[in-house]
Amino acid sequence: MPKKEKQGMVISNKMDKTVVVKVADYEPHPKYKKIIESNKNYKAHDAENICNEGDIVRIVESKPISSDKRWVVAEVVEKAR
Repeated sequence: MPKKEKQGMVISNKMDKTVVVKVADYEPHPKYKKIIESNKNYKAHDAENICNEGDIVRIVESKPISSDKRWVVAEVVEKAR
């Protein structure tokens, strides 16, 4: 089974080797069919501490690294301006 991948924006890098990534998901409302954005925050492992707030990153699921870290930063898609 392939590993899941998500893309989102780094909203916090205050922890050592950890970043918080906000991932937006767009789905239509079941009845009214309006597109609704739902956001979820994921803690991802950033071994080299290369991510900064505002960066767009791609994260990949992994085995549990800590009690609430199950994602790893695969690449920085776009650096913050």
